[in-house]
Amino acid sequence: MDGYAAVHQRSITDPARFWGMAAREVHWLVPPDRVLDDGAPPFYRWFTGGELNVCDNALDRHVAAGHGDRPALIYPGGAAGPPQVRTFGELAETVARFAGALAELGVGGGDRVLVHLPLSPDAVVAVLACARLGAVHVVPSQRAGAGELAAQIDLTRPKAVVAAAGEDGTAKPVLESALRLASHRIPRRLIRHRPDARVVPPRDVTWEEALAAARPAGCAPAAATDPLHILFAPGPEGVVRGVVRDHGGYAVALRWTMEHIYGAGPGEVFGATCDLGWAAGLSGALHAPLLTGCTLLLHDGGAGFWAAAAEHGAKAVLTTAATAGALRAAGGAPDRAPAAVFLAGRRPDRRICARASRALCRPVTWQWERPETGRPIAAAPHGLEPTPVDPEAAGPPVPGFDVHVLAPDGAPAAAGTDGELAIRLPLPPGSLTTLWRDDERFVAEHLARRPGYFLTGDAGRLGADGHVRVTGSAGPRPC
Repeated sequence: MDGYAAVHQRSITDPARFWGMAAREVHWLVPPDRVLDDGAPPFYRWFTGGELNVCDNALDRHVAAGHGDRPALIYPGGAAGPPQVRTFGELAETVARFAGALAELGVGGGDRVLVHLPLSPDAVVAVLACARLGAVHVVPSQRAGAGELAAQIDLTRPKAVVAAAGEDGTAKPVLESALRLASHRIPRRLIRHRPDARVVPPRDVTWEEALAAARPAGCAPAAATDPLHILFAPGPEGVVRGVVRDHGGYAVALRWTMEHIYGAGPGEVFGATCDLGWAAGLSGALHAPLLTGCTLLLHDGGAGFWAAAAEHGAKAVLTTAATAGALRAAGGAPDRAPAAVFLAGRRPDRRICARASRALCRPVTWQWERPETGRPIAAAPHGLEPTPVDPEAAGPPVPGFDVHVLAPDGAPAAAGTDGELAIRLPLPPGSLTTLWRDDERFVAEHLARRPGYFLTGDAGRLGADGHVRVTGSAGPRPC
């Protein structure tokens, strides 16, 4: 395998060839007739003419390849319920039936479904069921308040909501408040109920009733350029911004990233603890491992995560600074540490990475991502070659991302100095294609001020080692 520098260079000099080769790892129902459609810049499209199904690639193809008995999902138990282990075959069967339940509620291709669930086996089922139908999963952060969530509902106008029950048996209070505040009325709700749940038929359907009555749904073909999901990113003055990613580019990019950046391949265990409302959570803690054929270890985080990762032999993990900091509470290093630990979210204090690295005797590094990019922009490329990363840096640019530092006048910043972090177009597959029903805002916020570049909203510099150091926010958008 080539080293990092050669791989990154190929991804920048000939992106169509690079990602065309990567696309061979995806199961296409109709092969794309063009890898990169650059006919309408600054809007670029990947794998035009192609058709696929993301759920098929995450589950059914592994079953068809004879891996139906391989564990697909391990949940040691926690806030979302008791311990669970699901094989690829079992998970595919449950997802197919849940997709049938959504179809019974009138959900079809292109419809939006609000998935308001914590990181859990239920969330995996709901998200993949949407993908199976070609519906768009809308995944808000569990930290979103009622007003913010109501604005997201009005923007995306979901046809159904999948939610967990709160203490009183109905949907959780924040969601209930948001549903009352929103102008858009979601006609159907599918509730993962408690024994004392209060449901209001026919509006509300319990998870168990829906699965019992549903017929399994097959995998619907989706155009590679159709929207797969919508996440939300902060905007100026509280503006709701729906980040849209497509089916084809997302599947190709995440399949490549799991093996070549995180270093986990088919049959290996990948551990994750991130909020699904984060780009890192939805991508790294759900889609990427299953698209690759990994066993996904889901955990609530905290000190207990390290024992679970050791027990199940996690090859690599994606977690948060808080869980890395909990190593002390866990009593130090587990007997078997992951080969690599990646931290998502805001840049942590350098001492957290340094202490965790010493405790685990393994590299613990922060990855720089944006809600718009869907995967790391810069990270230690563990799957390509061992790369020491300073605790204050994220690592080198991930292949596909041509990172530049721009001075206030738009010219390249002097070597080693801070400036606005930008990515030369085209953005690689897996990045946002636009903002939901707001192409003008997408261009105005990210593209217009520096033609030929995507402005990330972050500031920083490239070190002499080529690694990205993020130092703060650039422009009006909060990080």
